[in-house]
Amino acid sequence: MSSPILIIEDDKTSAKWIEVYLTRAGYTSILAMDGITGLEIARKESPSLIVLDLMLPGLNGMEICRILRRESDVPIIMLTARGAKSDKIEGLDLGADDYLVKPVDPDELVVRIKSVLRRYRGQVVKINECGNIRLNDETREITVEGKIIGLSNAQYALMAVFIGHPNMVLSRSQLIRQAFNNNFESFDRAIDSHIRRLRKLIHSKDFKPLKTIYGLGYKLECPER
Repeated sequence: MSSPILIIEDDKTSAKWIEVYLTRAGYTSILAMDGITGLEIARKESPSLIVLDLMLPGLNGMEICRILRRESDVPIIMLTARGAKSDKIEGLDLGADDYLVKPVDPDELVVRIKSVLRRYRGQVVKINECGNIRLNDETREITVEGKIIGLSNAQYALMAVFIGHPNMVLSRSQLIRQAFNNNFESFDRAIDSHIRRLRKLIHSKDFKPLKTIYGLGYKLECPER
């Protein structure tokens, strides 16, 4: 049985309807009515997904998202009465997977949950391979054309992010957040040095997948499967 969905929502009526519709869709759920309790449950129960209200007593949704993204990759869908574009951008930039403005149609929320879970589970299956590059999470080894490549912890962390986001342009700040949980002790330009070293290790004459997208960041080009 899959882990339950955690609902962190202080509006009792909204929370109840979400629970009802999740049950109808075949999901189990846990409810937290404030931010501090929600964070505690998220850490203890390892939910399959979190439905997270933005305006919460004790600890707001943005801060919860920020904290959880340092600790896990649990999918997060934000709910909020605030529909400003800047709020949406901030939520997604912090690592939320989706964002809905209240009042929320419960049927639409269920559809969004299914979509995020499919995407998340699909990534779990596919993240370990990009062309002739293969990453083994269990042994923490990377092979290129069957040859094991020795990487530092920082280089491995960066490659894991790239392979987890194939063909996506990632900025330096995104790489720092996702690879190092923002705990990067040097300037973001130090990322450039790691990228140069990675290229020397994984590139060959006919295979140069790690691209610089000038003014934006970096991208790992992977063939479509």
